[in-house]
Amino acid sequence: MAFGLKREELYAWKEAVNRGEVAFLTHYWIDDRFPGATTVTKVGCGDIEKLIQWGKKYNIPSKYIDNRSGYPHFDLLGQRQREILAAEKKLDQLERFEKNGSK
Repeated sequence: MAFGLKREELYAWKEAVNRGEVAFLTHYWIDDRFPGATTVTKVGCGDIEKLIQWGKKYNIPSKYIDNRSGYPHFDLLGQRQREILAAEKKLDQLERFEKNGSK
């Protein structure tokens, strides 16, 4: 279940993905399969090859691309999420949720 983001943020992410940009979207997230994870970052790109190359940069195999929604993306969780967001200078997305009580 996703929550904590504005509709405009979701629309902007989808538009960027459709343009072939590597786009980041972080939000609160609860899934029983991942106990302790309270946020997820979706790193999406409509250009699959570009997304695969981005994943290689962080040793994320292409088999982890989720394309069920029509918006191909990787899901980042936990410490790896923090490391990658810091490397991409997008840590502000995660810190926004941590300031509101999630870590």
